[in-house]
This record gives sequence, structure tokens and C-alpha cells, in this order.
Amino acid sequence: MAQGALRGPSDYSGEPHRHPSLRINAKEPFNAEPARRDLVASYITPVDLFFKRNHGPIPILDDIDSYCVTIGGGPRRLSLDDIRRLPKYNVTATLQCAGNRRTEMSKSRKVRGVGWDVCALGNATWGGAKLSDVLQLVGVPYHTEITPSGGKHVEFVSVDQCPEEKGGPYKASIPLGQATNPAADVLLSYEMNGEVLKRDHGYPLRAIVPGVIGARSVKWLDRIDIIEEESQGFFMQKDYKMFPPSVDWDNIMWSTRKPQMDYPVQVTVVGYALSGGGRGIERVDISPDGGKSWFEAHRYQKQGVPYVAGNITSDKWAWVLFKAIVDVKGDIEIVAKAVDSSANVQPESVESIWNLRGILNTCWHRVRILATPKLRSFM
Repeated sequence: MAQGALRGPSDYSGEPHRHPSLRINAKEPFNAEPARRDLVASYITPVDLFFKRNHGPIPILDDIDSYCVTIGGGPRRLSLDDIRRLPKYNVTATLQCAGNRRTEMSKSRKVRGVGWDVCALGNATWGGAKLSDVLQLVGVPYHTEITPSGGKHVEFVSVDQCPEEKGGPYKASIPLGQATNPAADVLLSYEMNGEVLKRDHGYPLRAIVPGVIGARSVKWLDRIDIIEEESQGFFMQKDYKMFPPSVDWDNIMWSTRKPQMDYPVQVTVVGYALSGGGRGIERVDISPDGGKSWFEAHRYQKQGVPYVAGNITSDKWAWVLFKAIVDVKGDIEIVAKAVDSSANVQPESVESIWNLRGILNTCWHRVRILATPKLRSFM
């Protein structure tokens, strides 16, 4: 990176403006999510209402002309213009924080982390170059699982200053085979919903890794390295790992679990369903009586285009919205659960998936409704 181009400040005096309707879960670093009704109001989430997930002050770009990203751990540096000269792809994909619905899990047993409700995710159209094309520029062909020098992972390194990294940058990695597979749609993105990235979302350049937890889509890129082992950064080795309910902060051994990548199937009653790995949603079931009886909800993505899981007309990396109409005849508990195209189904209770970091809460979503005369509830 050219000196003085993109830098991670040490204080919060230069933070960008945020939409006033966001629910703020932490001020410094800034972490916020939209209201439920705002989130499901449109298939594509407006940039201002997209959740904000940060680990330190937002980086500042002093000079766009001097910005560049180092590729392959060597001397090759690419400017934003260099990346823009590569074929551009637009990929519609949902990004979700692994801690989405953490507050619900905390009601079972206390967990640590930002107190997210159900809206720590968003669906956007990301524009940029495929990472597989970028890596070809440094001599790494498509579908490479291991390089001659033993490289098996691609590490994204940011410029932000994270307390968890003792003031160092955020970093995360993905397997080289995924990075070099054009069909995986991993992007170096410079646009979001047809506009230049905003600072909160990684300006000027970020990684987009569809189908896995948002923690791997690193923002404010400084370096992209090819390494032998998974990134040794804090957020790969000591966070975002899935442990069973028997593990707590007194007996945790981080090295016994691999870093979390895919997120499993999940749904919430406010109207979205999503599964990791590009798997489609085969069915969303709604129960108006706490799980005793079920009916199927209407699923959709694009207006006027029927949604079919796995069909070429569907966005495989994006969420699926759903709608159901429930007649309310007294106090009821509405339950929603989804089934993906690999027949994965959500667990019934949070107790079976409780973990000390409160991540990947994918249990059935329950909403209690107190009736008023002639009330209808639209999910």
C-alpha cells in the first residue's frame, strides 16, 4: 500500500454519517442493524439500511490515486484502476454476521458479543472483479488447490486497527480452491448496489465471499496473501468457531475447532430465509399454533419471477423472502422454519445449539402475538 493512501485511524473522530433509524448495538466501534420492517421492505437492502459491523475506527482514504493492494505476498501491487480493467461481475449475495440473533440465544444462557437482534444481515448486488481472475495475474491458475510452494489458503488483510489484534489489522482467509474457482463468485468488490462502496462497507475495495459468514468478507483491503495454513488472525483462531453447549469460558480450547465458514439454514418470522454454500430454500413452513400444525409460506426473490431453488433465474448467494398470512384468533405463537435444497432443517430449540460466543443461532423462530379484534398478521 502506498504510504498515506488508506489508513486505519486510532480514534473515532472521523466516523461517517449513519442513518438515524438504525438500531445501535455498540457506538465505538460502531455496530448497528436496521429495524425489522425496514429490512424486509425490499429484496435488495438499501446501502444506508445495511447492517454495520466494525471492529475499530473506520479507515480513511487520503488519496485514491495512490491506493493499491498487494497481491500474492510478493511485489505485485494493483491499483483500483488495474482491478477495474478486469472483467466486471455483479453478484447478488446476502452477507450475515455470525452473531445474528445473539440476544435470543442469551435468553437461554448468557453469551459474549455484540447484542444483535434478527437484522444483522443484508442483501446487496456487489460489483467487482473475480478473485480468481486477479490471482491469475500473479500466476495462480483457475481451480488451484495448492501452489508449487505449498500455499493452500488466501488471506485477506485489512488496514483497520482492532483491539483484538492488539492494534493490528483484521484478517481472515479462505481455501485457495475456493478463491480460484470462478463459480464460487468470490469478488474484489468496489461497488455496492451500483454505487461506489461507502466507507462503512469497505471503501475503496473489499472481499465478498458469498455463502459463508460475513466475517470472511474482509473490508478495506491492504494485502491478499497466499499462505500454507489458515490465517492465524484472532478472528480466525479465537473467535467465530462453533462449540457445543458443554463448552464454556472455563474449559474452551480454541484449537479443537476449525474456523466457521458456511452458515446453516435459518429463517426468521419477519420474512427472510437463507442457507450457506449457495444452497437454495426448498420450503418455508409456518405454524400458527406453536408447532402443532404447519403450512407453507410463499417464497420469492425478484418481483415477477417465480422462485425455484437452484434455478438459473434465482440468486443462489442471496436470501429468499417469504410471506404468509395468519388469521389471529386469540393469543398465538407463530413459528417459522426453513428447509434448504440439501434437506437441512433448522433445530427446534436454542438449547441444542447454544455456544459461548452466541453465534449461528438457527433455531426455529418464534413470535408471540397478543390478539386484538379482527387483527391479521402479515409475516
